Amino acid sequence: MNIEKELNNYINPIYEDNHIIVAVKPPNIPVQGDITGDVSFFENIKDYIKIKCNKKGNVFLGLVHRLDRPVSGIIVFAKTSKAAARLSESIRDRKFEKNYYAVVNGILLEKESKLENYLIKKKNKLGNIAQVVFENTKNAKIAKLKYTVLKEDVIKNMSLLKIELETGRFHQIRVQLSNIGHAIYGDRKYGSYIKYDRDDVPLALFAKSLRFPHPTRDEEIYVEAELPSYNPWNIFL
Repeated sequence: MNIEKELNNYINPIYEDNHIIVAVKPPNIPVQGDITGDVSFFENIKDYIKIKCNKKGNVFLGLVHRLDRPVSGIIVFAKTSKAAARLSESIRDRKFEKNYYAVVNGILLEKESKLENYLIKKKNKLGNIAQVVFENTKNAKIAKLKYTVLKEDVIKNMSLLKIELETGRFHQIRVQLSNIGHAIYGDRKYGSYIKYDRDDVPLALFAKSLRFPHPTRDEEIYVEAELPSYNPWNIFL
């Protein structure tokens, strides 16, 4: 078995240089280790670098942003400490432009709109969740996004949305879309009223594109990934 080829296919790198690596995370894999003990995408990337570069010792890899475990799509890692610091600074300065695609339940009346809500993070029997609250609620933070309906399937009663984030709150996209009555397909946490035929239906939220300043060169990096081909994405391909 060609281990490097297997890892390359698995992590699906779409951009790589001496300072950064950009790859597509599959759904239901943690970005970094958690209490489940499942192998993380972070570990997969480190293994890929170690094998590709034939590194004998420890491999540096900087985690600068995250995707929720059930969310798939583009994520960037830093291969040097300098890149990690500068990418983190760019994120704080809101120089990362992230676009997501989502398949939601229902046909939206407004085909393009901006959602603004105040959110808090709390715990319930489902674990950590976000909740829409009034503006004056203690610890509430503003969440903003813009969505555009790209395609609709009236028969299956589903819509494909492009989502542009202005803020990066915990579970923001999931809770804001659920709040307007259009939960993301496969979202059992924020669309629990919807019944699915199978237990392994993945969350239909995908980080499709990312634009950010390169950490060491005076240029902008733009990366975009193809949408998954499995259900329900294949309905709109």
